[in-house]
Amino acid sequence: MSDTKGALRFLGVFLGLYFSLNIVYGLWITSYGHHADAITNLITRQTSIMLNLVGEETTINPSEDKPSVAIMKNGQKVIGVYEGCNSINVMIVFVAFVAAFKGSVKQRVWFVPLGLGIIYLTNLLRVALLYFVAEYWSHYFYYFHKYLFTAFIYLIVFVLWLWWMKLTHGITVKSWLTQSKK
Repeated sequence: MSDTKGALRFLGVFLGLYFSLNIVYGLWITSYGHHADAITNLITRQTSIMLNLVGEETTINPSEDKPSVAIMKNGQKVIGVYEGCNSINVMIVFVAFVAAFKGSVKQRVWFVPLGLGIIYLTNLLRVALLYFVAEYWSHYFYYFHKYLFTAFIYLIVFVLWLWWMKLTHGITVKSWLTQSKK
């Protein structure tokens, strides 16, 4: 019975926080209307800076009629960065999991910001790599965007979750898999 109670508590906290944060995020995004939100603008600007550091001469151009920011090269749009590219949804899933899986407040105080920072930096790298795919191998863009890089960012979140479980309860992948076979 206590296993069921713990699982129900986990689901309740996870789903409650996940839906609540998504509603707040949705309202925030909606407030921008037909323009890109501040985080999407920031991600795009920082990606362009990273690309410029490695020799790509890029600029950004916010769209006037849709919520996206283009990364441009030689006056031509290479990639459009939309709200879904800002990693906030992935961060919401991460925060909801950490909050739902028991741990001390002291552990959460340093782990959540660290995890959010790792997700943010991973997403910056993801958008930069998508730029290169769009610029040099455009016929592969859909597959890299839809499958490979989406899986990559969620793999990072999964590794963070495993780290959180080990940190808070000493659960390793091996012990988790062994336990789930019983």
